[in-house]
Amino acid sequence: MPGGAEFGGRIGHDWRDSEPWWPPVPEPPAGAPNVVLVVLDDVGFAQLGCYGSDIATPVIDALGANGIRLSNFHTTALCSPTRACLLTGRNHHRNGMGRVADLAIGYPGYWGRPPRENGFLSEILRANGYAGYAVGKWHLTPEDETHMAAPRSTWPLGRGFDRWYGFHGGETHQFAPALYHDNHSIRPPASVEDGYHLSEDLADRAIEFVADLRAVDADQRFFLYVATGACHSPHQAPAEWIERYAGAFDDGWDTWRDRTLARQLALGIAPPGTVLSPRPPWVPAWETLDDRQRAVAARFMECFAGFLSHTDHQLGRVIDFLRRLGELDDTLILVVSDNGASAEGGADGSINDVRLSNLDPAGIGEMYDRIDEIGGPLSHNNYPWGWTMAGNTPFKRWKREVHQGGVADPCIITWPARLGASAGQIRTQFAHAIDVLPTVLELAGIEAPAEIESVRQSPIDGVSFGYLLGSDGASAPEQHVTQHFEMFGSRAIYHRGWKAVTFHPVGPLYDDGLNPNASFEDDVWELYHVAEDISESRDLAAEYPDRVAELVALWWDEARRNQVLPLDNRVLWALTHPKPDHRRPRTRFRYFPDAAPVPEQVAVNVRNRSHRITAEVSVPVGVVPRGVLLALGCALGGWSFHLHQGRLRYVHNLYGKEHHVIEAAIPLGSGDHSLSFEFEKDDGPGGRVVLTCDGETVAQGTLPRFTPSGFNGVGIGLTCGYEWGPAVGRDYRAPFRFNGVINIATVETTGRQVRDPLAELAAILAEQ
Repeated sequence: MPGGAEFGGRIGHDWRDSEPWWPPVPEPPAGAPNVVLVVLDDVGFAQLGCYGSDIATPVIDALGANGIRLSNFHTTALCSPTRACLLTGRNHHRNGMGRVADLAIGYPGYWGRPPRENGFLSEILRANGYAGYAVGKWHLTPEDETHMAAPRSTWPLGRGFDRWYGFHGGETHQFAPALYHDNHSIRPPASVEDGYHLSEDLADRAIEFVADLRAVDADQRFFLYVATGACHSPHQAPAEWIERYAGAFDDGWDTWRDRTLARQLALGIAPPGTVLSPRPPWVPAWETLDDRQRAVAARFMECFAGFLSHTDHQLGRVIDFLRRLGELDDTLILVVSDNGASAEGGADGSINDVRLSNLDPAGIGEMYDRIDEIGGPLSHNNYPWGWTMAGNTPFKRWKREVHQGGVADPCIITWPARLGASAGQIRTQFAHAIDVLPTVLELAGIEAPAEIESVRQSPIDGVSFGYLLGSDGASAPEQHVTQHFEMFGSRAIYHRGWKAVTFHPVGPLYDDGLNPNASFEDDVWELYHVAEDISESRDLAAEYPDRVAELVALWWDEARRNQVLPLDNRVLWALTHPKPDHRRPRTRFRYFPDAAPVPEQVAVNVRNRSHRITAEVSVPVGVVPRGVLLALGCALGGWSFHLHQGRLRYVHNLYGKEHHVIEAAIPLGSGDHSLSFEFEKDDGPGGRVVLTCDGETVAQGTLPRFTPSGFNGVGIGLTCGYEWGPAVGRDYRAPFRFNGVINIATVETTGRQVRDPLAELAAILAEQ
């Protein structure tokens, strides 16, 4: 029977002596609210207006004014792990998400696939009569399972959501995102030239999903999970939103940090007596920068601010729609960030993050010359870590690390029908991402199930913070009293107002004098009484060695209980040693016109190795052939084999830094043709290129440097018959569809796979 229900009617010989019966439709408890969970990306503790920022976030600030702000809320320090915690209520290693899904390794705490015994909030709510909709970033599926041939068991519809519109992976191009709708890949509904931006599209889809529900059912409760692309890099926003902040950050990060702490103290987000953690020695003082460095750094921050404010405005559209429906008062809204502000832009900032993996970052000179591109479709920008430090005011360190700057984040809860006189207040008790699921269940009046679809459920680790919402919540005893942290070997333990923490480096990211290959046993533990010192400014380890020892022993107990072990800080090793590929080895790959993009990870690997591209085409009589035969990537990096104004052409885009074009001199005529591109690797970074038509050489030349480690970092893969966009080349617009017929399109690897610079660096580090 459906759902295991026993038939409640009567079955006789025929309908005359039988009684029909239907299984009951599950319904939420009376008074259960709609639930909206908004997950911001890489937004630090100090970057929302209601947490002390001068960046305009009026919509989120209004939620804070009408709700409860938590000033002691924590995450895991990275996005995938935090999202797994939010949606399951279990600690991240117990979810197999000890790190981001892209860096899965072969241990149970790091497999990158939350197990079925850790039921998702969406699964629980659906079983209790809720409709479930996910919009935006997912990043809970291993990277090699994000293509059209993959199983969908870890995709949103495989974990309890009824509909999904968004993207896989950690980031995507905000003007030309790699989008998915339910279980299939789709193109964005408009182009950057038409004014498209992902944040606006996500708001449209969120409104559409709820509107579709209300057109059919006026009463069914819904769970809307809104995971924005903001503010993960690339910090891309409509130009007019960036322009609003022109000159706003010219005083620099040191002054901004001082002013922000003053606002936090005035708001009560930081308690009296809070001091700034010291500026790390590897972050330069603003006053030491030259004019070009300041101009570039300020521009980076203007783009971040415009991105955040624009996103806040789009969230306002969703909230306004709920208000027009008359349902805002009956909607529980939670707004969180998944980790602290990101330092992945490095000391100077990054104009294209994929250049970092190719070990060829842009210098200040190049970034200054291209300053007007920053924030637009031709850049994959990320600000310098001076702004990261400021965004985490008053804390030390940042995303990916377990000091407060990595794990202390905003959290706002509002439910107008419930909060009453508590609205606008701040709560200082410790809370964690694993507490969100039990909080929602408690407020909805739903018990955590013992089983979901016949799978026995594991214990939930989180503790509801519903007790904080009442008028006496400010004085209520703290209920989440112990919490461990671990990320890439950095570790911490919170227990009843005290925190022991140790930092372990993942690689030579900055000159802090620490060896990434040092033994974990040699790490030095710090001790902070965070109940009185939220910024971890006074290390008490020397004064209380016994307390340090007790907390460290408690950390090991929690680590063994939660699948944290073994400790592993090898980020580069994980990037260059993906999990085993179950597909049989091959050297020839065939692709098909107008098929969905093939993610770079599972497409043919032509990076820095000899290979041949072949296309068998038919050109109609009277047609000047144009358009893409095969391509990979976008304006941020990739290659495109196409016909341009009738002439066969190959464009190699070296991560947005250089464009190299090899083009035939004579246009292609009508009829059937065999077209090919061949790259023969030399002993250096490049190689020789030959274009042929029907076996005859039509162009040749050299590529001084072929992309070695990765084409682009925004998930835009290999396409046949079109490009995803923005275009790899400079003088045409995507999708630039081929106007003939592609009969066969293949890529063949003809030379050995050359070890790329990232792998070489990983090997060097492993030998140190």
